[in-house]
Amino acid sequence: MSRLRATVRLQFHKDFTFDDALPLVEYYAKLGISHFYASPITTARAGSVHGYDVVDPTRVNPELGGEEALRRLVARLREHGMGLIADFVPNHTNVGGSENAWWLDILEWGRQSRYAGFYDINWYGPDPDLQGQVLLPFLGDAYGNVLQAGELKLVFDAEQGAFRVEYYAHHFPINPGTYGQILRESDLPQLSLFADAFSARAKDLEEARGAQRQLADAAKDPAVAAAIDKAVAAFDGSQAANQERLHALLESQHYRLASWRTASDDINWRRFFDITELGGLRMERHEVFEETHSLIFRLISEGLLDGLRLDHIDGLANPRAYCRKLRRRVDDLCASRTGGAPEDGFPIYIEKILAEGEQLREGWGIDGTTGYEFMNEVSAVQHAASGEAPLRQFWAERTGRTEDFLEEVREARRLVLTTALNSEFESAVHTLHLLAQQDWRTRDTSQGAIRRVLLELIVQFKVYRTYAGAAGFVGNDAQWFDTALEAARPHVSEAEQPLLEQLRAWLGGDAPRHKPVGSVARREQRRAITKFQQLTSPIAAKAVEDTACYRSAPLLSRNDVGFDPQHFAQPVSAFHQASGWRAEHFPRNMLTTATHDHKRGEDTRARLAVVSERPDAYIAQATRWMEQAAPLRGQWNDAPAPTPGDELMLYQTLLASWPLQLQADD
Repeated sequence: MSRLRATVRLQFHKDFTFDDALPLVEYYAKLGISHFYASPITTARAGSVHGYDVVDPTRVNPELGGEEALRRLVARLREHGMGLIADFVPNHTNVGGSENAWWLDILEWGRQSRYAGFYDINWYGPDPDLQGQVLLPFLGDAYGNVLQAGELKLVFDAEQGAFRVEYYAHHFPINPGTYGQILRESDLPQLSLFADAFSARAKDLEEARGAQRQLADAAKDPAVAAAIDKAVAAFDGSQAANQERLHALLESQHYRLASWRTASDDINWRRFFDITELGGLRMERHEVFEETHSLIFRLISEGLLDGLRLDHIDGLANPRAYCRKLRRRVDDLCASRTGGAPEDGFPIYIEKILAEGEQLREGWGIDGTTGYEFMNEVSAVQHAASGEAPLRQFWAERTGRTEDFLEEVREARRLVLTTALNSEFESAVHTLHLLAQQDWRTRDTSQGAIRRVLLELIVQFKVYRTYAGAAGFVGNDAQWFDTALEAARPHVSEAEQPLLEQLRAWLGGDAPRHKPVGSVARREQRRAITKFQQLTSPIAAKAVEDTACYRSAPLLSRNDVGFDPQHFAQPVSAFHQASGWRAEHFPRNMLTTATHDHKRGEDTRARLAVVSERPDAYIAQATRWMEQAAPLRGQWNDAPAPTPGDELMLYQTLLASWPLQLQADD
């Protein structure tokens, strides 16, 4: 097989399967491609077009052709001396719906489920109404309205002998220990006996599952089936007489159904960013690591995979420990795998966005990033520094917004912390407050004070996250933390200034070292560090990529994933310096000018970059366009629609994508 030289990324889905890629292998081989770089190959939600909403990481996605089709593709690649790199999602899986067996098992059995520790669920958080329950904010309206409308339908699965509540695509299993509430609505003595059996066996999973199988067998009798149907009908929420009964059944479950609007305030489990359909995995737990990677490890050992790309590495509790553990396992597998190890080793890449001045950590056992920083460096070289000032000034004058991109970022961070990711923020605040209570020196620190100071600290953070552990900061963590701390200081009241230093001690691992190992204080400190570091990463992504980049656009070609729009241009010498460091420390780092995540293609960005060389011409034209569009503009909430900022972004998009051959009279 060829040494790793060049990759082509293929986005697989039900309309472009592994077999569909077979005819392309020879073409790409002739282009000099050494490896196919595949989107996630594990089983995703039905109909997924991207594959990151995984529902079963232990199977090759049948919509892509399954494992047999994957083997055919690898065989064709091998015929041309080519390899296969696969995208893998270690941070989360798709939850909700009806396809994730791990998640459904948790809903059915609660903390008794063997998967209860797989997800980052706070079973006993600060909300007294959620003790031992998982909040499920999947309803399209308020819970009471949905129940009264009869949209929550109790269903009996005769094949499994199990009850569940269905809400459109969502399945909410009923805990067998509460089956008695349903079965006692029937006057059939046989079902009364089943009701008693389920109540008696509620705490023994195997016995309860056995009772389910017995109920399934009994339901083959038409009389029993009719009696079950009658019992189920007593929970029809569309009838007013049944609503309290259905509510009582739902209240006794290991979950609480709620409107989607409650997620940002009340959710008690970690999500991928603010996407409620993606639940965060506890990859730091050995059993989660092993089961989630079981398929990937088998494919590597059988010689079918030649590299991995790890999605959203900063979402994990301890990325460094995860990567090092993965490297050890992969190297062990490659040493004895079918067909031998790849000639130049098995590459592992991480999706990691590096801030301005931040360098990829060494010692993680990885081969580099997926190339966002290189794409940023190329873009910065393409822009003329002389165009920055006039373009920023024009943007500010026309939109009324600031020229300073970082000011937009700070405003966006504050917004995201108090809205979309408020529940995750409050969870970190609560954990820090619990930590404060463990020491008489800090027990008077109020939750409100922690909330105010922590918010200001995160607002000023410049990197996605730090990687501190209980032993303290590592690498440049202290530098990045202290930079944010000093920037936050002017925004913190004099009375609460000491709390900044206390947060540094807690989150930097310095305190409470005087407490014994295994103490509540040490445990809460580890939780606080983890929650803080898993919070700053999604805050950065939501604030920069998803918010500030759509509020500030002096030139859209500098607004993309992994870019630093505040850094408008750079000289060629800076590009060579960065490339030299990368060649020395991560010689196999991916180099790219396009990714599946980018917002605008290479040609679009290159065209707009030219505007930086002729800012006066662009400003004159954009001014004329805005004047010509005046009669077409509308009003929304007493403001122009579209806003001046949106209008300028639209003009830039049209300018960047206008077909060169288009005639004026077309």
